[in-house]
Amino acid sequence: MRARARPQLTPAALGQPARHCLATLALLCLATLALIGLAALSGCSAPAKNADLADAHAAARAGDVDTALAAYQRAQRSCDQARSLRVQRHECAQAYLGHGELLEQDGPSAAAARAYEDAEPALIGVPYEDRAAAATALYRAGRLRLALGHDQRGYQHLWRVVTDYPDQVHASDALRVLLGDGRRRDPVALYRALGQLATPLARTGIGDNLLFAMADLAENDLDDPRAALTLYDQIAGTHDGGLFDDSRWHGARLARQLGDPRGAVERLRALLATREVTIGPGSYFSVWLDNAQLELGVVLRDDLADYDAATRAFLRLPRDYPDSILIDDALWGAAVAQDRADDTARTCALLDRLERDHPESRYQLSDAPALRQKRACQTQPSAKVPPERP
Repeated sequence: MRARARPQLTPAALGQPARHCLATLALLCLATLALIGLAALSGCSAPAKNADLADAHAAARAGDVDTALAAYQRAQRSCDQARSLRVQRHECAQAYLGHGELLEQDGPSAAAARAYEDAEPALIGVPYEDRAAAATALYRAGRLRLALGHDQRGYQHLWRVVTDYPDQVHASDALRVLLGDGRRRDPVALYRALGQLATPLARTGIGDNLLFAMADLAENDLDDPRAALTLYDQIAGTHDGGLFDDSRWHGARLARQLGDPRGAVERLRALLATREVTIGPGSYFSVWLDNAQLELGVVLRDDLADYDAATRAFLRLPRDYPDSILIDDALWGAAVAQDRADDTARTCALLDRLERDHPESRYQLSDAPALRQKRACQTQPSAKVPPERP
């Protein structure tokens, strides 16, 4: 399979006599015992570990590097003798990757890089076709070459991980290295290179990562926040992977920064809506959710002057995220919103709740006492927040 072009920078029936049931049961037991015996005779137990690989591991643990290296090389030639392809893949991956790891243990070296470079074609070839192990070897080779100052070979290897193994975990690792190194060298060239890959790799595991890296470059290196916003929206609109939440968060941030608070509110509400579909066994909450809930209240209050909507947004945070460290921020935000709405009763009730539930909050140092004095609040720690105005 040709590699994609790349830039240069997967029973007894009811009613039968009882003795007939017992006879049937006895026959079943005998048959089961016979099968167990046959399995034992045919050697169906777990295969013994590759002897060369065992020698390599033992020598490595003992600190005998030369003996371990020689044993790993023997294991590379003998690992295909295992009974099953699954075991062959496992043992050959250990033989090739373990050899490189041993050479790398004292730091980056050309010998370790060459070991990984030799491992990749061997692991991806017939009969193993172990894409995960091959991607690991190529990624390590690229990382080492870059650390050794062999930039061109390092970049070639890392780009190949992205283009030839886009659904493997190390594709995102390789992209992270390329982004960190390339933005220092030539962020414009890197942005263009990523753009060339974004369409052909859009439906692969690395697709949203490519767009996210481009958005990062556009905002932080190319001074083009609008392009970054477009890319974040593209990820949120066409991808449902792990970067959806991040893209909605950053998109909302940029929309507000660019003077579009309603756009920010829309994106924050889309992010918060994910909470409604992630509740259940095995689900998880995005790390951005409580931050997004707080930010929604801030935008509604400060940019859109919708004080009651802002207060509702702020007060959802302690209800929906009772373990959040932002609860005192939300209560303070709601109190400020009601102060701006000129509702003394609700402002004071919110300040009472803040003092009762979070007496150590930083807002108790000066902000809350000042607002309490401004509104001439009478301390009522047990008071509830009055209902919203109709």
